[in-house]
Amino acid sequence: MECILLGTGGMMPMPDRLLASLAVRLNGALYLFDAGEGTQLGWKRARLGYRSLKVIAVTHLHADHCLGIPGLMMLRSQMDEPPPLTIIGPPGIEDFVRMNQKILEFYINYPVRFIQWAEDAPEIAYEDENVRLLWHPLKHTRFCLGYRMEEWDRPGKFNAQRAEALGIAQGPLWGKLQKGESVRTAEGKTVTPEQVLGPARPGRRLAYVVDTLPTKGIYRLCQDADIAFMEGMFLPEDALHAEAKGHMTATDAARIAGRAGARRAVLTHISPRYRDEDIPRLEAAARERLAEVTVGRDQEIYSVPLPP
Repeated sequence: MECILLGTGGMMPMPDRLLASLAVRLNGALYLFDAGEGTQLGWKRARLGYRSLKVIAVTHLHADHCLGIPGLMMLRSQMDEPPPLTIIGPPGIEDFVRMNQKILEFYINYPVRFIQWAEDAPEIAYEDENVRLLWHPLKHTRFCLGYRMEEWDRPGKFNAQRAEALGIAQGPLWGKLQKGESVRTAEGKTVTPEQVLGPARPGRRLAYVVDTLPTKGIYRLCQDADIAFMEGMFLPEDALHAEAKGHMTATDAARIAGRAGARRAVLTHISPRYRDEDIPRLEAAARERLAEVTVGRDQEIYSVPLPP
């Protein structure tokens, strides 16, 4: 799993800091969290393929988180027979995209599926063969969602000696057992995966939480995450600004990530009031609450290894 920060800024794009956007690459598929104005630039700089884009998960309908969607969709339509696209987000996300398409009259040559939050929505917003996405309301100046990506658990370790003892010689049947399929021996005896596989091994967990005041829902999203991308928009001395605008400070984010058991945190959605020379101050403030925390920079890639 690779996490590519396409933009780390908030409110307005800066010459060296694009707006909030995170791409996650897993098994050849790309999952995009937020697409602020100018996300196309970050996408091209990272040399990502549009055909691989499978899902766009939008936190809320503020311009610095969604204005990049029409441009991405238009570029994607320049390919021959692009695969379907799923867009997940708050109420109104479908209207936003459809109205932009209607007014701008841009061409789309692929199916687009919308999944919108509702009060009775299940905790799981989306799932496919790689992952499932969970969502939870946050606390901002308008309705906002946080996301948690969970890779499916992997089968347990294969016990070759046990398989041979049960009459399954090395070959194609081993592969079927490792995929969770039962097989038959030459004598007609059924062998189940449970007989030759150890306990299931957990997949990777990722959290994406931006534009929110501290709230209990963040703990659920970040619980035992391998990596948590969280807004650290303000220094602690600017806490009054953060509270008034519905945001967290760097220390807020680090504290919550640590208490939730996240293994590491990456702070993003940085206020335009801070220049590059201010980033070490944000980082130092966050590390008072969590050692494994860093402030993200545009185009940085974070590899997330499989847990042991």
